[in-house]
Amino acid sequence: MMIGLLLRGWKQISSKSFCSLNHKPLHVCVVGSGPAGFYTAEKMLKAQERAQVDILDRLPTPFGLVRSGVAPDHPETKIVINQFSRVASSERCSFFGNVSLGSDVNLPELRDIYDVVVVAYGAETDRSLGVPGEDLMGIHSAREFVWWYNGHPDYHNMTPDLKSTDTAVVLGQGNVALDVARILLRSTSELQKTDIAEHALVSLHESTIRKVYLVGRRGPAQMACTAKELREILGVKDLQVHINEPDLVISPAEEEELKSSRIHRRVYDLLCKSATSHQQRDLVAQRELNFKFFRKPHRFLPSEDPLRVGGVCLEKTCLKENGLSGKQVAVGTGEFEELSCGLVLKSIGYKSLPVHGLPFDDYKGVVPNVKGRVLSRDQEEQANLEKGLYVVGWLKRGPTGIIGTNLYCAEETVASILEDLNNGLIAAASTSPKPGRKQLLQILESKNVKYVTFSGWEKIDAKEKFEGQLRNKPREKLTTWDELLKVAHHER
Repeated sequence: MMIGLLLRGWKQISSKSFCSLNHKPLHVCVVGSGPAGFYTAEKMLKAQERAQVDILDRLPTPFGLVRSGVAPDHPETKIVINQFSRVASSERCSFFGNVSLGSDVNLPELRDIYDVVVVAYGAETDRSLGVPGEDLMGIHSAREFVWWYNGHPDYHNMTPDLKSTDTAVVLGQGNVALDVARILLRSTSELQKTDIAEHALVSLHESTIRKVYLVGRRGPAQMACTAKELREILGVKDLQVHINEPDLVISPAEEEELKSSRIHRRVYDLLCKSATSHQQRDLVAQRELNFKFFRKPHRFLPSEDPLRVGGVCLEKTCLKENGLSGKQVAVGTGEFEELSCGLVLKSIGYKSLPVHGLPFDDYKGVVPNVKGRVLSRDQEEQANLEKGLYVVGWLKRGPTGIIGTNLYCAEETVASILEDLNNGLIAAASTSPKPGRKQLLQILESKNVKYVTFSGWEKIDAKEKFEGQLRNKPREKLTTWDELLKVAHHER
């Protein structure tokens, strides 16, 4: 209620008409060039003809998780890059890659020189399980593994050991967990036709992993993936799928859950069908996928080498209704079992990090906001809306949803920006217009920042596609910072 009153109060602050100021440019800065950032830029450019949008990114390359997070065997998902490229090619839009928020330019500086700043840098770290042995070698986050096989420059030197074991355990049963399991199990003859990084393709070709466990705290009725992702991994060639049929027996409460969720119903039906069909086929396959429901990691076990992982101790769980939310949650039963493995991939969620000058909820891992308007609190814990500062994407709502989710998220934030603009609550309504891009260029040049423009990215893009043609691939990604910057800046 307090936030609602605050917003209504804002609407009544100014009686100025904005019409007389229509000739003045509206300088907008979007920090982060992933789907959330690009959708925001697109909506802003379409809705406000005076808008000049600058998109900043830490990487020399744009498109965020579309480039470094989408699995290489999902090329159709990456088609959205064409749409984003059209946005970046607009005369009223500029891309600045290789610009780090906090070091090359900070948030207070951006707020001083731009009328509107939208923070959209997403989540680039991982949640921790907090169980013993989590620091053993051979344990990686799924994000690290995904960035490795997608050629992210921060992870080109990562060396996951795929040759010292035949078993991998993936903790989690969401879309990312299914992605990494599928990449481990899929034939490299199929992967070599994708844009997978060459170093990853070589390592996967030499891999001895033949068995993957997908471990989830809850049951098949709560599996957090889409039917499309599940159908794809179940369809991997020469794969034996193991599902414990008693796990498929659901309670009346779970049946009610399935009635209210079409997505979960489709996933559950696919699992039931797969359990029956694989049992009937009695397939002898080179690779195995094992679904482990109602299990949570208790501790990681060392191998003969005390510094390397050799297994996972899992605690069996059961579902109990949470009195507050009404949802069923997994609780430990005190029964344990062990799985031997030499590789563990943790797919338990991404985590955002705060930057100087940005209010941040450490517990939730998001920026406090009201429909994208950034919210801070003063010493008396009174809520204050930060004028001209907005948030979108995972920083706004948490690391959930698919690429398309960011479209609706961006629409909401842009609607808030336009509402505040019309009510005279953004600095562009003042008589002292902010400098925007002109001042940003001065700051970057004074710090000798070798920023990458969108034309620099196009040089990278052309180089990667050319190298890919030589290998019968869509592209061969440049995977080091030096390579990317040299091509972008025409250095030899």
